[in-house]
Amino acid sequence: MGITSALVLYAVVWFMVFFVVLPIGLSTQGDEGEIVPGTHASSPARFPLKRKVIQTTAWGTVIWAVIAGVILSGAISVRDIDWFDRMSPPEAQSGETDE
Repeated sequence: MGITSALVLYAVVWFMVFFVVLPIGLSTQGDEGEIVPGTHASSPARFPLKRKVIQTTAWGTVIWAVIAGVILSGAISVRDIDWFDRMSPPEAQSGETDE
């Protein structure tokens, strides 16, 4: 895996984790009974964005390290995910002959 692939994988994992972490512990204005005029009751009362970003970075880094480790170790390859046998056999791709 190259550096670009690792960065793209990290960005994808980070944003996926971010969208999971966003609603955790969310307290709405309706829950707290203090609705600011002009806003919906479902608007967040307090939104600690800095804490959410720190949590996302911590969890995202751990998840990325596990995924990158699996990819780099070769435990799972693209051929393991080829359920419809669309890839040619590995020996045909190398271009070498046994003669």
